[in-house]
Amino acid sequence: MMIHDFSRRTFLRGVGVSVALPWMESRCVWGDGDQAQSKQGSQAPIRFAALFSGNGFHSREWWARGTGKTLELGKVLAPLEPHKEKLTFIRGLYNEQALKGNIHSSQTGNLLSGAPLASGGDIRSGTSIDQVLAQKLGTSTKVPSLVLGCEAANPSVHKNYSMLYSSHISWSSPTSPTPLELYPALAFDSLFKDEINKGDKSVLDAVLADATDFRRKVSNSDQRKLDEYLNSVREVEKRIEGAGKAGEIQGWRPTLAMPNIARPADGIPQNIADHMRLMCDILVLGFQTDTTRFATLKLNNDHSSLRFPHLGVDYMIHHLLSHSDSADWLKVNQFFLQQVGYLATKLAGIQEGERTALDNSVILFCSSMLTGNHEANQLPVILVGGAGGKLKGGRSLDYLGKPDRKMCSLYLSLMDKYGIHASEFGDSKTRLVEI
Repeated sequence: MMIHDFSRRTFLRGVGVSVALPWMESRCVWGDGDQAQSKQGSQAPIRFAALFSGNGFHSREWWARGTGKTLELGKVLAPLEPHKEKLTFIRGLYNEQALKGNIHSSQTGNLLSGAPLASGGDIRSGTSIDQVLAQKLGTSTKVPSLVLGCEAANPSVHKNYSMLYSSHISWSSPTSPTPLELYPALAFDSLFKDEINKGDKSVLDAVLADATDFRRKVSNSDQRKLDEYLNSVREVEKRIEGAGKAGEIQGWRPTLAMPNIARPADGIPQNIADHMRLMCDILVLGFQTDTTRFATLKLNNDHSSLRFPHLGVDYMIHHLLSHSDSADWLKVNQFFLQQVGYLATKLAGIQEGERTALDNSVILFCSSMLTGNHEANQLPVILVGGAGGKLKGGRSLDYLGKPDRKMCSLYLSLMDKYGIHASEFGDSKTRLVEI
């Protein structure tokens, strides 16, 4: 994989603002040494995003079988039907350490690391795969890793384990969960603004002169790419602006000197559907502009308190719903998979040479238990994307009953695709050959 030097990246600049440019064919905006003066575009990088939803899924509808175009998907995975040829369904993987506590927090805190967890309210896990990638490769971009969430962390203790384990999937070190950004506006600013709260001026207004000058220097196809990209930035800006005014998202507009609404109490967003879509859009922008290559999006906590009035399911919180295989539980499951499908569709619509941004990405989607009954002996895991041509989709892989079925074996296989060839990770020293 070509590793780009951040100091040679091309940015559109304005007062207090810098906007990284998307991949282009006619100009090497992701510069690589002497090639920076070349008219050839550099190779797009491979991105990684881990998405998580807590409490597992419908016990009879999380499945896939077949291959390629004939791959059949269970009802939970139905929203991914358009992307099934880029989908890898993996059955039977597990984290051995997660079986010890048999509660939500003890099954979530090591989901991306496989590390043993400290109990008694102490905090100790392991560095997660997203942060291993970010720490080794993330210095090539403005934001080494983008860590997003849609439900606030819970700092309490439940059955001898800290609920912070249930609230974080990304860990920068064994004792440090990576800070989680819940507010779309702040996540957006972290991608595009050099200083948070710099002012009310639009990001695009600030870089307009530089963008106009740059546009004259690229091909017609790259001019169209630039226009489409800048329009997508503007669209997200407008949506965040409108959401703040309408009070649809909790919090305040960080570009104002003072909040335009009273700060609401900590808790879940008032409109979870819009919140999740905004976070997906921001993640896509981060990948599209190469502002970041590594991201996690925690759609909710394990032991979640989210409600879903927009689905007509407002009589019970997510955690309690998970203890049955009701029609409403299936409806909620599909809502979470719709977010994965939305993200995949957005990335698939971004052309990067012969491939799309989805072809150049790996989306890992998982939960800390197969069902709401705390079944962690096998975990629900799917991959979507092509890892730059290194990952074959349209497959259903079954490791249940096989001697090596560790989640960390999957992570070792994935790290190989990013040029990180570790001898071990978490509790594994072997790889999944099929991956």
